[in-house]
Amino acid sequence: MIRRDHNRAAIIIWSIANETPHGDARDRFLSRLATHARSLDDTRLISMAMEVLSASNYVNRLQDNMNKYVDVVSFNQYVGWYRDVHDAPHMRWEIPYDKPVIISEFGGGAKAGLHGDEDQRWTEEFQERLYRENLAMLEKIDGLAGTCPWVLKDFRSQRRLLPGIQDLFNRKGLYSDQGQRKKASYVLQEWYKKR
Repeated sequence: MIRRDHNRAAIIIWSIANETPHGDARDRFLSRLATHARSLDDTRLISMAMEVLSASNYVNRLQDNMNKYVDVVSFNQYVGWYRDVHDAPHMRWEIPYDKPVIISEFGGGAKAGLHGDEDQRWTEEFQERLYRENLAMLEKIDGLAGTCPWVLKDFRSQRRLLPGIQDLFNRKGLYSDQGQRKKASYVLQEWYKKR
């Protein structure tokens, strides 16, 4: 990938892994991979989506041996989607590394055009609320340098089988697969304008 894409100006960080379980074999492999990636391109930063360990109900601890090999600490979080959205105001992170922090994935699904109560999953109102709650929560993370919503546009996924909602699409996009803009996209737009 580095050899293929090294001239693409849009690439600022090489990611070497995504949510890999901790272990000695994994650490040996990924440390060598980080070193190799840096030898192929020493002009860009190295990162990976690290596993976050839950320390208690509302405290999440980032503790990963790969911290020595990355320039940017990043992790994925889905409070509101895989955990109750009401937990978002209470969440805290312990990140013991003096490095920039990026949330490499966050978000939740909605079917474009499906409207209802903000507590009703799959509605645009639910996704809109999830984004409001998540962005307020993320702002409390020390060292937060960036975010990456998952994902810009709905895409085909054979594992998404919920009839009438997913229909073989991952619906976490801010836009539908047809380009319809969902309500959550306006929340994110306003948040970026304030930054």
